[in-house]
Parts: sequence; structure tokens; C-alpha cells
Amino acid sequence: MTTKVDKKTQKTMAAMIVLSAVIMRLVPHIPNFAPVTAAALFGAAKLPKRYALLTPLLTMAISDYLLLYISPFGQPIFNFSHLQPLTALFNGTTLWVWGSFMISGLLGLALRKNPGVLRIGSVTLLASIQFFVVTNFGVWAAGAYARNLSGLAASYAAGLPFFRWTVAGDLFYAASFFGLYALALRQPKPKQSAAEPQLAGS
Repeated sequence: MTTKVDKKTQKTMAAMIVLSAVIMRLVPHIPNFAPVTAAALFGAAKLPKRYALLTPLLTMAISDYLLLYISPFGQPIFNFSHLQPLTALFNGTTLWVWGSFMISGLLGLALRKNPGVLRIGSVTLLASIQFFVVTNFGVWAAGAYARNLSGLAASYAAGLPFFRWTVAGDLFYAASFFGLYALALRQPKPKQSAAEPQLAGS
């Protein structure tokens, strides 16, 4: 069951989840080995239900905009030569990718009760599979391949080498988010020391 936390703590947790996911997208990493799906699942499982969509949406919007200036895989890494308009965020596959991560957030709602290791692993794997299916369909729909079944098959074939890293990244970061949270809950609360009795005449 979702642990009850006050609104201030909820906002702090959401900010930390988004910030950590954004940072991990900006630093050099294995392609598709990213924390966005895990952040969406964790936000949906441990925060109010609205965060199922807000967490992945904010993560992608912020990190995609920053990636217009930062290239973790290229040279130079930083390019602040001119200001990028917000419209530069969007291309033929943006809505497919963002939508897929929001689907992962909705899948994370299944983890609000009894989020055991097996259930977390199963939902995470399901999220990885739907990301592969949705985004590669989006690449085909955007016109990167021939508009026929052969083109669609080619799009999925081209995405297969990245799928293993999608699964590995999703499982790794899901284990990290949920594992660290579980450890934090197990930390003993500091005991309040009893007030020392005042001496007469003090």
C-alpha cells in the first residue's frame, strides 16, 4: 500500500525523481539505458495518482529541451551558441516517445498495492516491451521506413539491438528507485532524548 506522506514531502520526492532522471539522461550513458520508465513507475506507485503522468512528462520535457544544448554522445558536448525555441522539442516521434513513457506511468499504478519484487520486475518488463512496440511503430509512422508491412518489420528489426539495453536499464533503475526507498523506510527514526529533570535551586 502507498505510504502516506504529506504534500510537501510528495513534492520533494517528485522533484528528486525528476531531477535524478533528467541528470542521468544528460550524462554519457549506454543508448536506451535510461531511468525514465523507472521514474514513471516509481512515481505512480509511491506518489498521488496524478504523478503517474506528471513524472514522465516533466522528465521528458525538461531533459529533451536541455539535450538541445547538451550532447552526451557528441562533440562538443555543450552548445549554447543560440537560444532554442520550445518548438524544437517536437519532431515526428516526440509524441510517441512521451506517450509511451506516460503509458509506463499508468502501468505503475498496478504497483500501488503489494509492490513485491516479482510484481515490480513483471510490470517493469511489460513497460519495456510496450516502449519498444510503441516507439518503433512511431518511427515507422513518422516515415523513416516504407509505409508497408515490410517497412514496419524493418523498423522493429532496427530497434532490436537497443531493446536489450531498454530492458536492462529499466530493471536496473526500477531496482534502484524501489530498493533505495525500501531501505529508507527501514532506517530507524532517531529517538527523542527525555528531558533531564531540573535540579532544585538551578
